Amino acid sequence: MSVLIGGGSGFIGRHLGLLLLENGFKVTVVSRESGPNKITWTDLKQNGLPDDCTAVVSLAGENILNPRKRWNESFKEIVRSSRIDTTKTLAAAIVNSSKPPKVFVSMSGVAYYKPSTTEEYDEDSPGGNYDFLSRLTVDWEKAAKLPASSNVRQVTIRSGVVLGRDGGMIQQIYLPFFLGLGGRIGSGSQWFPWIHVADIGGIFTHAIINDNISGILNGVAPQAATNLEFTKSLGSEMWRPTIFPIPGFVINYLLGEERGKVILEGQKVIPKRTLESGYKFVFPDLISACQNCAHMF
Repeated sequence: MSVLIGGGSGFIGRHLGLLLLENGFKVTVVSRESGPNKITWTDLKQNGLPDDCTAVVSLAGENILNPRKRWNESFKEIVRSSRIDTTKTLAAAIVNSSKPPKVFVSMSGVAYYKPSTTEEYDEDSPGGNYDFLSRLTVDWEKAAKLPASSNVRQVTIRSGVVLGRDGGMIQQIYLPFFLGLGGRIGSGSQWFPWIHVADIGGIFTHAIINDNISGILNGVAPQAATNLEFTKSLGSEMWRPTIFPIPGFVINYLLGEERGKVILEGQKVIPKRTLESGYKFVFPDLISACQNCAHMF
């Protein structure tokens, strides 16, 4: 099979691309710049899908927690367009293709589910209309929706926080933890829906390969954890103390209250349909995931 990955040069996309190559797939990446096995978004709009494309993946999206960006209306629009416009471009290319792919697998997020300390969410749980991020996930998933007449199998993966030693959250917090300055964020009691990058890539691959999978899959590990549990696990595996909590008001000051919710509030999300589909997690628990992430060199 030949897979086209929109946003394939990012943290998740790099890992997914390598995993697909290891499994004998041909991989083409859609990104801002062209190159070997790469096309640009402009190329895609002008020329459509590659002739041999049998699967399309949508991963593109600006990092919501980008520390270099202030949380304002301008950046919020970048966050929206980087997800919705790119996904629409991929969907349009599929619809307009004379030889459409077999499957379209698109990314979404667990922000679809309302933060709660008591609720437990699976793929059938309601959500999607309580704040900016939840409405963003709804619009993101709508952008990927193909007409029934396309006869293309569709899978949407709602991802949690992706952990890996070469990108994402771990890369951002590694230095303070290494220096012994790590600690819980806010109360620490908020749920922390997480997944290792090997497993988010694995779930995408699983969805591409298996013709019987369609609809929503939660891209989270089966072991639910709080922010405090994650903090203690990572600190323990790095042999570092975790005694310097970051108060919630500091997060709100640095990120803005609307964006701070991503860290200070959380959802208990379980991968019910993901497990039922037969996916076997490489890192199903925090200890194994943090062991893998604890040593960057």
